Amino acid sequence: MKKKSEKKAMPAIDSTELIVAMEELEKEKGIKKEYMLESIETALVTAYKRNFDSKENVRVSMDKETGEIHLYAEKDVVENPEDIEDVNLEITLAEARKIDPKLQVGDKASIELVPRNFGRIAAGTAKQVIIQKIREASRNFLFDEFNDRKGEIVSGIIQKADGGIVVMDLGKLEGVMPIKEQVPTEKYHVNDKIRAYVMNVERGAKGAPQVIVSRAHPDFVRKLFELEIPEIYEGVIEIKSVSRDAGNRSKVAVYSPNENIDPVGSCVGQKGVRIQNIINELCGEKIDVIEWSEDPSIYIAAALLPAQVMAVDIHEEEKFAQVIVRDDQLSLAIGKSGQNARLAARLTNWKIDIKSESQFREMLEKAQEEDKEEKESAENEE
Repeated sequence: MKKKSEKKAMPAIDSTELIVAMEELEKEKGIKKEYMLESIETALVTAYKRNFDSKENVRVSMDKETGEIHLYAEKDVVENPEDIEDVNLEITLAEARKIDPKLQVGDKASIELVPRNFGRIAAGTAKQVIIQKIREASRNFLFDEFNDRKGEIVSGIIQKADGGIVVMDLGKLEGVMPIKEQVPTEKYHVNDKIRAYVMNVERGAKGAPQVIVSRAHPDFVRKLFELEIPEIYEGVIEIKSVSRDAGNRSKVAVYSPNENIDPVGSCVGQKGVRIQNIINELCGEKIDVIEWSEDPSIYIAAALLPAQVMAVDIHEEEKFAQVIVRDDQLSLAIGKSGQNARLAARLTNWKIDIKSESQFREMLEKAQEEDKEEKESAENEE
């Protein structure tokens, strides 16, 4: 039996540089070398079929150490020539055993191909596909990286601020801050360094990841507290709720199961140092830190600070609270344009109706008068 002649592999496409580049990409961007090799092999199959109009079942093998390429046509082994339905996909047993004496009917024969000028013809097409695969892998890697950072605070340099969306340079990606996520009282300028809260990561044009950030979200305040107050980060103090009118005022309810810890005092800090750092980040936004209580009447009264509350009447089923304050505290309790009452309602998740002491007395007197009239009417009917 004649010894099978050995075919030389086709020259690799810039093999040394390509392998080195893949190794660098794996180190720098975390794109697996094996993934890139698979992409290259797929690209070379595409390039071969396109340039040689081949209908064969082609397989490419690329050496991961040297970049050496082997191209094979894979054919099903059949018994006799009359069994062949498609010469591109099938080969007789006799012909197959010239390639490998161990082959049997039903096996697949791998016939090595060395098409003329394949390296030169296919290189351009293959490289373009390879670059695209690497870009896709890089985009997927960045998407996963920033998707894992949802709910975190990131820093970036403003690239665009023209009254519409604000675009930030986050290093590897751009952060986009829509108008509704901007603070109305803040002014944004190109080259300013700012921090923002990662709301979401989306697929943008051509699959590129786009990071949606916010400075107006209530959780931006929550995260700033976690960064500035060690006890919150460590879990000793818990933030129960945050309500916010971005740029004007925020209310933060805090709690500690440890009776020896003052959660409000810890958040404010000595001489207000800790809370001032957060206020500075929020460009002067006022922050009310109140102590959470499982007793809704105590919690609602605290939520209406700085107003002093006289009484809270709770209607548990409706989650409705009637609040009474002194006459001179009514405007403070409601706040400018109803802001204080609105933030308290959001913070506690209760409907709150605030009445002054005088208004409450008038309500009682009116109710008593109505009761009296009803009784008299009933007596007259009798």
